[in-house]
Parts: sequence; structure tokens; C-alpha cells
Amino acid sequence: MQNRKKVMVVFGTRPEAIKMAPVIRALGQQESILCQVTVTAQHREMLDQVLKLFHMVPDFDLDLMKQGQTLTEITTQALAGLKEIFQSELPDLVLVHGDTTTTFVAALAAFYAQIPVGHVEAGLRTGNKFSPFPEEMNRKLTGALTDLHFAPTETAKRNLLLEGVAPEKIFVTGNTVIDALLDTVKPEYVFLDPHIQTILKQGEKSRMILVTTHRRENLGEPMRQIYQALKSTLELFPDTYIIFPVHKNPEVRKVVTEVLGSHPRVNLIEPMDYEPFVNIMARSYIILTDSGGIQEEAPSLGIPVLVVRDTTERPEAVAAGTVLLVGTEYEKVFSELKHLIGDQRSYHKMAMSTNPYGDGHAAKRIAKIIEGK
Repeated sequence: MQNRKKVMVVFGTRPEAIKMAPVIRALGQQESILCQVTVTAQHREMLDQVLKLFHMVPDFDLDLMKQGQTLTEITTQALAGLKEIFQSELPDLVLVHGDTTTTFVAALAAFYAQIPVGHVEAGLRTGNKFSPFPEEMNRKLTGALTDLHFAPTETAKRNLLLEGVAPEKIFVTGNTVIDALLDTVKPEYVFLDPHIQTILKQGEKSRMILVTTHRRENLGEPMRQIYQALKSTLELFPDTYIIFPVHKNPEVRKVVTEVLGSHPRVNLIEPMDYEPFVNIMARSYIILTDSGGIQEEAPSLGIPVLVVRDTTERPEAVAAGTVLLVGTEYEKVFSELKHLIGDQRSYHKMAMSTNPYGDGHAAKRIAKIIEGK
């Protein structure tokens, strides 16, 4: 077909790839759209896992990942690399996702090339430019350069309206992470990890707490207090177990090994691929995390989430009752874990709350909107 609209999707990390996979598939189903995929590989190994899972083959790969890279280095290298690609391909729309450095830089490179920008998962805000860092400002700066804002919720839309974005440029679509999640969680999924197999075989005799921590602002003492609270929880409830895919950051690994490494009911494992991870989420009793994406995913699975952060750019789940902000101080984290495990009424109230992030059809909505522009 002649005169097809060329849409270039740009991402660089595993979370972006997961959330953009349904969009890429939906765009590919539109006959009037030519979809191209560019990855910066701001993250490499974890990104490649998702590319393989969702059968995505990038048209362009900047392969930027270097050990110990700084935000400045990622920014300058991605900007230069994307400039060349945009100049040669001349897309009609550059589509980015979320809040990574790749997101902001791709929007900036598109602006310099005078190419319109579409922003998936637009409008999330905490109001604090350093929390989360650098994500809050990546998202805001991207928003300032965006022409089509695909807001996941009405709250995100209101945030954009308050910043002066024209209403006709905002589209509430739901969150594409739900699309990806519902395609990937399977009741019959078999785990290869023997520790996970052992815990799951115990059935209702054990309660599994899934833990992930990686935020820069939590490194050091905040993480130590979080892990001490988890250790106290294990001592109070002998039927609890922890599965902890440990982030590769050596600062995270040092503290978690010191506090939890020797406990017999703690399983410290390597970061998991997306498919086993969301399936272990679906079988968890509680999730304790500082991740943003998990706050969106877990409500669809009926799993209560304790967020070890002081702020969140995803207040909808807090308002819905599926997520609770608990900060990072030992007393607060331990208190909330103890309450949630010990009080069945409170647990079921969180588990049964309604997911505010969509119905699994966000990607199709986005593709239709782009097709019509």
C-alpha cells in the first residue's frame, strides 16, 4: 500500500519493551501503518529477553549498554544515534513509552527533526522532580514535547490538563501493561527453579512474599531497613517464604546478602525473565516492591502490593485499595506486613479491589487513534 504512515517505536529497557510489545503488534495489524522498531539497548540482557519472548526484531539497534554508564552518557549517545536514524528514515510519528532516559531523548531527537511525538503512558506525576529520579522529569520533559498523549487513566489525563495540554491531544486508553500481562500469565505455567517448585507444592501451607527493590533513592540504609522488616516478618510468621529476584546493582546485592542471605526461607535468585516473573507474581501472597510497573500489574492478578516508596506516580491503585505506600522505615514496613498477613479481612479487601488500569485492549485503542490521525 502506498502512502502508509511510518510510525517508529523507540525504547531501550525491559519495562518499555513489555509495554510496547502489544502496541507494536496492534500497529502491525493496521494496513495503513508501517511500524518500525528502534532500540537504544539502554539495558541489554534484560531487553533481549523480552524481545525474544514477544518475537520482536528491531529494525535499528544502537546497542548503547556499557558497564557503569552514567545518565549523561546514555543521553548524549542516544541523542546522536537517534538523530542519524530519524534523518535517514523520516518517520511520520515517533512513539515512545513512559519515563526512561531513552523516552526523553527520543522525544527530544524527534523534536529537533520536527517529527511529531506520541507518548504512551503519558501524564503520570508525583510532583517531586527527584522522586522517582530521573523518571519524574523524563516523563514531564517528554510530555512537553509530545503531540499525542496516550494517558492510561483519567487521573493521568487531569495531570496533563493541569499542565496546559490541549484536551484534543489527550486520549485515555488504559495501560498496555495489562494487555501484555493477560497474554502471558498461564495457570499451567511450569517453573524451572526448584526453590519455587518446592514452595508452590506446599500449597496453602505456605505464603510467598515476592520482593523486588532497585530504586536509586532506596539504595543504602533505606534498603537495609526494608530487608530487616522482611526478616522480622519471617520470624513472626513461620509459614512465610520470600522469593527475591535480586537486581544486578552491586549495592543492592551487598545489603540484601548481608541481611537476608543466610535465612533458610529466603530465596535470593537472579533477575527473572518476564514470563516466569509475571507467573510467579500471579502465585504470590503479597508483593513488596519499589517498582512502578508492578503497581499496575498486580491489581489485575488480585495480589496486594506494599510499595516501599514515599511517593508514587500511580495514585489510582492506592485510591482503589490494591496498593499501599509504606515508605522505607523499618517500623512502618514491618507493621504493614504484620497487619496484612495477620488480618485476613484486610488482606481480602486489598486482594478483591478493582484494577484501575484497564481491560487489556489499550494497544488496539492506541493503534486506531494513530491510524486516524
